[in-house]
Amino acid sequence: MRMTKYGWVYRLFISLSNQIKQSEKELDLVKTALEQAYEGVIIVDGSGIVMSMNQTYASFINKEPKEVIGRHVTEVIENTRMHIVAKTGKAEIADVQQINGHQMIANRIPIVVDGKVIAVVGKVMFQDIDDLFAMYSKYEKLKNELESYKRELQRRVSAKYSFQHIISQSEEIEAVKLLARKVAKSESTVLISGESGTGKELFAHAIHQESKRAYAPFIRVNCAAIPESLFESELFGYKEGSFTGAKKVGKKGKFSLAHRGTLFLDEVSEMPLHMQAKLLRVLQEKEIEPVGAEVPEPIDVRIIAATNKDLAAQVEQGLFRQDLYYRLDVITLEIPPLRERIDDIPLLAEHLLQQLSKEMGLHVEGIDSEAVELLVEYHWPGNVRELRNILERALLVKDGAYIQKKDIAPSLRKKERIEQKHRRLAEEVIHFEEGKRLKEMVEDTEKQAIQWALLQEQGNRLKAAQRLGISKSSFYDKLEKYQLER
Repeated sequence: MRMTKYGWVYRLFISLSNQIKQSEKELDLVKTALEQAYEGVIIVDGSGIVMSMNQTYASFINKEPKEVIGRHVTEVIENTRMHIVAKTGKAEIADVQQINGHQMIANRIPIVVDGKVIAVVGKVMFQDIDDLFAMYSKYEKLKNELESYKRELQRRVSAKYSFQHIISQSEEIEAVKLLARKVAKSESTVLISGESGTGKELFAHAIHQESKRAYAPFIRVNCAAIPESLFESELFGYKEGSFTGAKKVGKKGKFSLAHRGTLFLDEVSEMPLHMQAKLLRVLQEKEIEPVGAEVPEPIDVRIIAATNKDLAAQVEQGLFRQDLYYRLDVITLEIPPLRERIDDIPLLAEHLLQQLSKEMGLHVEGIDSEAVELLVEYHWPGNVRELRNILERALLVKDGAYIQKKDIAPSLRKKERIEQKHRRLAEEVIHFEEGKRLKEMVEDTEKQAIQWALLQEQGNRLKAAQRLGISKSSFYDKLEKYQLER
């Protein structure tokens, strides 16, 4: 039968020829892969005769591949088990084998067709067991570093305190804690108000810990510490190249970092008015617009705000937006000052002392009754923070195992004198006497303003000058002029 160019026999021949060429290419590819493999590879047939060995394995046993092909594997490799796997059909994974004085780790995998082992593939995973230990050591190092980074990240973005850290037994604080626990379960915005040092941030941490967002980030922002020009980029972030000096990759803002978690805005009363408008929009629309962004980004954040000022009064004075105030004032927690919860002072003092003892490495048994009585009678303008500072000083100067009255009295007497002076200044009122000229009246007002600023800043002259909007040198000149204490 003639095999014409267009006959079916010819076409079959061409098809088979192409399949053979394709198979040869695939075989060459497999052989090349085996030869260039980093791991040593050997293949034996069902009888244990070496069918193939790559150069890596051959070099490991100090031979050439052509020397071993066709020989029984036991003649080629010491302590081999390839022929045993060929008989049992059971794979051996990560088996330790000694070759040429080296402990190596190998896999032996049977190739089964129609229930019969037709070949066994052996692969050297580690030519020396020390390589495995070195790799494991490197893995452990990387794992420890990663865990360290995770812990640091968790420390930075998670709440540190729970309601158990709020030490109290007074009805006043217990009532606030009860309300805070209820509020924590909701998604409502919370406003925490109270004097400086009462523990507002402690309550913010605890609310987050008790909420559904407990395992998400807790991001803290001190609104009083951010320069006005940086407020927007700090809260909302910015995109690449959005302004001179911006990072090439951009930067996430506090809202983005707090996504699905809680954002704590401390001293929210210090937020500039233009930022208050932007914050209101975020609360209403639930989206942010980073600096330089073309489109807004959705955000899921719960807001907890805190202030030591009367926000309602700030609204009346035009210093705080009324609409934002209403938005924040969904649930308000009023933290009472320490002087209104005197039942907590003995308990707090003991707790703080133990805490300070651990931190400072100084042993203390406790605080005696006379010292406690002195603490209870004090006015505490600085609240719990002031109590901690006084106990820290007492711990440093004490002689015995207990904090005594003499260890505390000097600092309280000094603070009492300062407080009395501030109260006296606060009670002073300018009286314009009949017959006084405008210049004298202006001087009286200026003197009163300086005294008021000093009172507000607790005697800090630099801050008082900043509050009045004048330079430090001008402020000192006026102190001299009006013979006020420097």
